[in-house]
Amino acid sequence: MGAEVECVMKHEGRSFKGRALLETHELMFRGERSLKIPFRTMRSLKASKGVLLVDFRDGVASFDLKDKAEVWLNKILNPKSVLEKLGVKEDSRVSVEGVDDKDFLKKLKEKTTGGVSEGLMKDSDLIFYGAKSAKDLARLKKIKSYLKSDGGLWIVSLKGKAATLKEADVMAAGKKAGLVDTKVVGFSDTHTALKFVIPIKQRTVVSK
Repeated sequence: MGAEVECVMKHEGRSFKGRALLETHELMFRGERSLKIPFRTMRSLKASKGVLLVDFRDGVASFDLKDKAEVWLNKILNPKSVLEKLGVKEDSRVSVEGVDDKDFLKKLKEKTTGGVSEGLMKDSDLIFYGAKSAKDLARLKKIKSYLKSDGGLWIVSLKGKAATLKEADVMAAGKKAGLVDTKVVGFSDTHTALKFVIPIKQRTVVSK
């Protein structure tokens, strides 16, 4: 789930109304016509007078994004790293449970000085929890107790055809555990991550 803008797209001499979506690795359009443009297929980009022009393998497409054209151009040309999108800071105290991604763990340990635990750690700023089943989701209330009152819990799960959990199920489990979902990030080519936080009204109570 990325940024979205209602706009008009022009492609192959025709105009289409719909929504442009800027995702982690691709620019998409949904509406009177659907189009997906992976960043790797883009040959050139230009923003002019509120219009984003994209030259890619299937021709040139233009998106009338108004004041978002320059913003999206910069995001495509200078994408944030996955750790930045996940909110990992240098002094973050991070717990990782059930996420089998050695490259991710390596990058975490290289970036943070606050400590990275391969297991749950009290007062974590961030927790990355790998979930594959409803049984895994049933642990969220307990896992929440390891989180700082203003911290973030990321539920990492398979995406696409390999998905073993529906996003709606993950969101429902988070709500049942007393959490609020705030953001979705493409964790990797195979996994997605959904962020949960403790509701603001409850944070002072949890932190005592």
